[in-house]
Amino acid sequence: MKHILLPLLLASAAPVLADVPKVATDITPVQGLVAAVMGDLGEPALVVPRGSSPHDFALRPSEARALQEANLVVWIGPDLLPNLVKPLSSLAEGAQILTLAELPGTHLLENRSEAVFGGGDEHGDHAESEEDDHDHAEGEDHDHDHADGTEHEHEADHDHDEAQHHDHSHAAHDPHTWMDPDNATLWLDAIATELSALDAENAGTYRANADEAKAAIAEAVAQSKARLSEVHDMAYLSLHDAYQYYEQAFDLHPMGAISLSDASAPGPARLAELRDLLAQGDVTCVLAEPGGPEGYLNALGDGDTLKVTEVDPLGSALPEGAGFYPALISDTADKIANCLTPAS
Repeated sequence: MKHILLPLLLASAAPVLADVPKVATDITPVQGLVAAVMGDLGEPALVVPRGSSPHDFALRPSEARALQEANLVVWIGPDLLPNLVKPLSSLAEGAQILTLAELPGTHLLENRSEAVFGGGDEHGDHAESEEDDHDHAEGEDHDHDHADGTEHEHEADHDHDEAQHHDHSHAAHDPHTWMDPDNATLWLDAIATELSALDAENAGTYRANADEAKAAIAEAVAQSKARLSEVHDMAYLSLHDAYQYYEQAFDLHPMGAISLSDASAPGPARLAELRDLLAQGDVTCVLAEPGGPEGYLNALGDGDTLKVTEVDPLGSALPEGAGFYPALISDTADKIANCLTPAS
């Protein structure tokens, strides 16, 4: 019996190896970033299924289970997913919450409300206000300790019941923050920090993976800038105002958007303004999304004359894993360049 007890006693005195954290992520780009940091150590769960819009997402039992089992939840934030705020506070009560859009240093852009952007003049306006946006993000007192995993507290005056009825008017910032590669690069460090706090044994691996992912994003950005360099000043329209961050990062020339950043339906006045824009003949390309309401083009009277290319800011058709985010940047560049390239 002594020979049996001694190994047991020694084992009980040894430190218990921590399990790799279970991570739940909101959308595919965030899942890709977390997958890049985790590497072979684990696979993050996806809460918003591929092909679903985060703007009006409704939680199903399988997604609720992912939140309940998570040690860490990584999401963009309430501006993108207002319907996830209440489930996070109830289902993921014991998990650490990392809200990416609220991280200091995240580049935030104001929502665009106008239908016509002004022929590209908005680039200068955004460039002049970029420093202010960064200062706002860095100087804001978020009252969150991400490394400690303190869960975000949202103000009581947010009426999330109204948000569930598609009222996104409370969102001051364009929520498509992941479309800025600088934001994604910044977030990799925060993700590595959170995972290291939960799993100190693998902290070195998380850091190394984050650095490798940054290099992959930088390479994709360089290639995408080269791909778009010859068409960056050509005019186009988008069905959904989801590309503002990407447009600024790659110096593109958007003329307008049919629906706002929250994907709400355009009114008659907005469509009339866009109809006048198209009548000028400068716009030949429209960026659509898979399953998007292309019928609006018919309402504009140009459904058969405009070149329409599907560009998915969620990358729903891309393979998941560590290479997802660089592939999203490159795929977006390829599709926009193809849409803007004149027919030979």
